[in-house]
Formats: sequence, structure tokens, C-alpha cells
Amino acid sequence: MKCPCNPSKRYDECCKKAHQDIHSVTTAEILMRSRYSAFVLAHIEYLQESHHSSTKPSKFEKKEILAWTNSVEWIKLDILNSTVNTVEFKAFFLEKGNLNFIHEKSFFVKENNHWVYKDALSKT
Repeated sequence: MKCPCNPSKRYDECCKKAHQDIHSVTTAEILMRSRYSAFVLAHIEYLQESHHSSTKPSKFEKKEILAWTNSVEWIKLDILNSTVNTVEFKAFFLEKGNLNFIHEKSFFVKENNHWVYKDALSKT
């Protein structure tokens, strides 16, 4: 299977490793890519695990995220810029037949000795 974050790679050679062991993630960009793949695959437990404890979605929000991610068709991820702690990206998806995208500059930190998503610095 092709990896959702990068179709030129196989999932088992890319994001699967992160999904099986979050401690294997070595950069914010790798975490961002693995989170995108988790959205595509509806791997909600990984999304929770890779989220900072202070901003982690509640159990109710977790159910809403699962319902939403299953209701859309993910198209592709474009990484626009990446630094040590930030990743700017566009994630394209079809929702009710309309092409949409999320454009965000995300902030990442280390918590419990692994990378986690903290919050969005900007969203459009």
C-alpha cells in the first residue's frame, strides 16, 4: 500500500513505523506526515498519542474527529515549509463532493521523550 503522506513511498516503509512506535519519530515533519496518514487511515488512537497533553482532544471530540475523518476522502498532503518545531502544510480532501483543504502552520514539541503536536500557530 502507498503511504498517504507520500505516494512515492510504501506505508510499511514510511508512516507505519511511527504508528507502531511513536518514539521512532525523529522530527516534527515526520510526526506531521504520520499524523496526516493517521487521519487518512482513521487511526484515532495515534492522533491522541501524538497530541500534547495540554491540548489533546476530549473523548467527545475524539468521536467527532473519527466521524469527520471517515466522512471525507483525503487527496494529498503538501508540506510547504518545515523547521525544527514547525510545519506548514496543506492537506487536501473531498467533502460532500467539494474539494477543500486545511492550511496550517503547526507547532510541535517533545513530551515524554517523543514529538507531539502542540497547536496551530496559524490556520487559513
